[in-house]
Amino acid sequence: MVQFPSLLNGLARTISIKKGRNCRKDVGKEAAEALANEARKNELMLSSSGIVNSNRSSNLVSVFSKRGQKGVNQDCFIVWEEFGCQEDMIFCGIFDGHGPWGHLVAKMVRESMPSTLLCNWQETLAQTSLNLDSDMELDGNHRFDIWKRSYLKTYAAVDQVLEQHPRINSFCSGTTALTIVRQGDLIVVANVGDSRAVLATTSDDGSLVPIQLTVDFKPNLPQEAERITQSKGRVFCLQDEPGVYRVWMPNGETSGLAISRALGDYCMKDFGLISVPEVTQRNITNSDQFAILATDGVWDVISNQEAVQIVSSTPDREKSAKRLVECAARAWKHKKGGIAVDDISAVCLFFHTSPSQEVDPVKLP
Repeated sequence: MVQFPSLLNGLARTISIKKGRNCRKDVGKEAAEALANEARKNELMLSSSGIVNSNRSSNLVSVFSKRGQKGVNQDCFIVWEEFGCQEDMIFCGIFDGHGPWGHLVAKMVRESMPSTLLCNWQETLAQTSLNLDSDMELDGNHRFDIWKRSYLKTYAAVDQVLEQHPRINSFCSGTTALTIVRQGDLIVVANVGDSRAVLATTSDDGSLVPIQLTVDFKPNLPQEAERITQSKGRVFCLQDEPGVYRVWMPNGETSGLAISRALGDYCMKDFGLISVPEVTQRNITNSDQFAILATDGVWDVISNQEAVQIVSSTPDREKSAKRLVECAARAWKHKKGGIAVDDISAVCLFFHTSPSQEVDPVKLP
């Protein structure tokens, strides 16, 4: 249970509920951007390989990215500890661009997603507070509902801004967007595309087991294929790509897309491709140890169980993401000989403090 007074600290308390909607949005946007700049200055935000470990949090995050053999690295990520100036909150996001402008699309989404979410969260929180007594407590359902509504508004807003961006052509380029917020014992995951989040939890017999938190949104999933075909899009594999289902326009004039949800890719939006995220929650317990967020460069060659074993067996937590990425790179060469290695990126979020490890707040390899 979390009371409104504590939730309204940080960004939310900068908003006057008495002000008009547009004014609140402007103030919220400015406040979110100011908090983002402050986080960067205090080394609580990371967008390059390294670690984040706040002294006021039990979280430790290890991140690493490796360029593949297809040109510029189109993967990117961001970690924001003490998200929105809240000691019990952290934001992690990983984005996998595709298409000629994919690297720029992914970076634009990375830059805009956290502050937009923060702005929408404080606005939704403020609106909810008008409907509840200020002394009432928010149970898990209320908290998740606030985050879900905030996430849906955020992904729609970022997609709209991307479409209108004057310097990025995202008509035939786009990105996946997998993000997670931890707020105390609650984690909320929002996902578009085929990047994947996997949680490692301790089973009754003491072994670590993986729990997949997201769906890989491939076009051949029944609910995805139905939506696409109803929108006159087509789903099929090419002869030289058996098992790789793609979304195609009716006339087949553009290259097929191997995911059914993405930010950008406006050439496909009339044919069943959507940018609506699946938003889910989980209450973290002492049995839950860490979560892995990774692009398909990892999951195409590493199973969920293998990923959990690789991360858990790494002696130094801060090196866990790098080791996972390097294991995936070797697996690509072994399992997919002749196919160009994909970009490979991973974020490892540890939920509990390890007493044997003391690390600097931010340390780059």
